[in-house]
Amino acid sequence: MDNAKTDFFVIKALEDGVNVIGLTRGSDTRFHHAEKLDKDEVMIAQFTEHTSAVKIRGKAIIQTSHGQLDNK
Repeated sequence: MDNAKTDFFVIKALEDGVNVIGLTRGSDTRFHHAEKLDKDEVMIAQFTEHTSAVKIRGKAIIQTSHGQLDNK
């Protein structure tokens, strides 16, 4: 995967303690990275050769090239 061509996505916390958890690629999916965002903090992220999925727990707005999701 060419990271220069990978879309970014934006996560904006709407409350304190929003968890953002990166999951690995491969036959054995595991957690490999976690961040905790407080209200109004913004994280810009992308999928990589190591990250195949992201789990978001808490109230947040997620913006991607495909549109916006409100996790409320």
